Amino acid sequence: MSGREKAAILYMALGSEQSAKITQRLSQEEVELISLEIAKLNRIEPDMAEGVLMEWIEVAVAGEAVSTGGVDYAREVLDKAFGATKSKEILKRIMGQLADTAGLQRLRNADPAQIANMLRGEHPQTIALILAHLQVPQCAGVLKEIDPAIGGEVTYRMAKMEKVSPEMLLLIERSFGSESELEFQAGMSRAGGPSAVANVLNLLQGALEKTLLEKITDRDHLLAEQIKNLMFVFEDISTLDDRGLQRLLRDVDAKSLALALKGASGELKERIMSQMSQRAVASLKEEMEMLGPVRMRDVETAQSTIVGQVRALEESGEIVIGGGDEVVVS
Repeated sequence: MSGREKAAILYMALGSEQSAKITQRLSQEEVELISLEIAKLNRIEPDMAEGVLMEWIEVAVAGEAVSTGGVDYAREVLDKAFGATKSKEILKRIMGQLADTAGLQRLRNADPAQIANMLRGEHPQTIALILAHLQVPQCAGVLKEIDPAIGGEVTYRMAKMEKVSPEMLLLIERSFGSESELEFQAGMSRAGGPSAVANVLNLLQGALEKTLLEKITDRDHLLAEQIKNLMFVFEDISTLDDRGLQRLLRDVDAKSLALALKGASGELKERIMSQMSQRAVASLKEEMEMLGPVRMRDVETAQSTIVGQVRALEESGEIVIGGGDEVVVS
């Protein structure tokens, strides 16, 4: 069963009064999704309801034990409650869930300026740990708000970061408590290492990107080179194959493309226009002329947006970055 189906069964098994208390802690979208699953359910078999309830109890006990006393304490509690064999299985499952979602829940999609203000005065290692667990655009937004000297130290530590235990995330989360008046919406993802920093710097094209890379270079030249090799900048769009470039152009807004190309090389302009119809090319050139002189900041923003679209298409498997020389087999 999916998580939504289990939640719907749990709601029905608990009854309306208890379910209403849970609903108060959910977002409107979550409530709507669960309500839809409830509407689709006709009848719940007793053994199915019992299985969902048991899983919920196991996860609840394990999660509470981990957050209260750590992994060793949780293992002791679970051993006593469910036996050693079952305890090992539950702990493995709950630790996997915690690794992805338990830490820093309160910072999900909060405004970057608010996060930057909250982190002012914190140690760079703490800031790095927090930013490494935010979405890439959100992380980039925070770096824009903090002193580049601190930002360089933070990005260096992010690039050197390895896996972090859920206990450490929970400890940091508790240290912030409920003092932060932030608004939260959707989920977040784990990050860390050179690849994560490269993705963030892709959204910081311009002076800040250069400054942060220089700071990392001062600390570790080889690490900086590794990050550079992982980065995909706007000019790299020319390396996409014809099919990939055509796919990208279907998603790119015409005005954004015109603005982004104002600061592009002649080679990239020709490469992009070679994949467009004559009518589309004429329209693009007209749009670029109509824009007139533009601020470099606006050009870089448009380019960053398109780079983000490239990354999204790569993650979904619709295009391949730098795959021109790869051997393909069927």
